[in-house]
Amino acid sequence: MADIVETAINAGSFNTLVKAVEAAGLVDFLKTPGPYTVFAPVDEAFERLPEGTLDELLQDIPKLKKILTYHVVFGDVRSDNLLEIEEAETVEGSIIAVDTSNGYKVNQALVITPDILTDNGVIHVIDSILMPAVLEFQTL
Repeated sequence: MADIVETAINAGSFNTLVKAVEAAGLVDFLKTPGPYTVFAPVDEAFERLPEGTLDELLQDIPKLKKILTYHVVFGDVRSDNLLEIEEAETVEGSIIAVDTSNGYKVNQALVITPDILTDNGVIHVIDSILMPAVLEFQTL
């Protein structure tokens, strides 16, 4: 089995996420034993950002790192665990809301594919990008 980074690369639907993780210098972190739970936005989620936003983020490494670590939770949190919680603390330090009343949602993002198991955790594929509250009100 591959680790989180290798799994994301091999999937082929996280090219932008992988590019951002590399730019932010988080590859080595996501290759450590963990375990980690990653809420991974598909490429289409990045395409829905306002024009120029991704390029701006790739130039603002502290902000990019904050956003990316907001998509990661310590521990192996699978879909059956999501049913039992209403929130989780992220590696970034903020809280994400979990709603399982109609499928699985993390904040506003819908979990498209849950429970992709890796050597060092689990990936849940999501349809949009999560923003820490501290950045939501700032212009990207």
